[in-house]
Amino acid sequence: MLEVLSTELLWWHWIVIGIVLIIAEMFTGTFIMLGLGLATILVGVVDNIYPISLEMQLTLWIALSILSIVFWFKYLKDTSVENSGQSNYSLETQGIIEEAIEINGRGMVKFDTPVLGNTHWPATSKTYIPANSRVKIVAIKGQLIEVKEI
Repeated sequence: MLEVLSTELLWWHWIVIGIVLIIAEMFTGTFIMLGLGLATILVGVVDNIYPISLEMQLTLWIALSILSIVFWFKYLKDTSVENSGQSNYSLETQGIIEEAIEINGRGMVKFDTPVLGNTHWPATSKTYIPANSRVKIVAIKGQLIEVKEI
């Protein structure tokens, strides 16, 4: 099988396969196939300049593919998190009391950044907190947020 491939697989086949992988990347948006496609094109270019055996071509393609994937996850992948959404709150999120909270009672808090997609939340506290006080989240219990004064 390798004998047939080594005589039938030419350098331009690698470039065509690489272009197909890059086009397929346009439909997925993962950027993984972009690295695989570029690695494939590089193997075709190397094979055109300096003809190598099929085993060396495959070894070079695997090595370049692994390097592109490592490079993607280490340096290029976007790790930023938006300030809105369903689960991006932090226990350090701060806000202002709009309605005073009695001991173990409820009041309203307006947070500086959205918490679970909303800036206004009913809140409870183990201590009395007057209106216009700065607070931070202690815990989230279902639809109720426990806060404490800063």
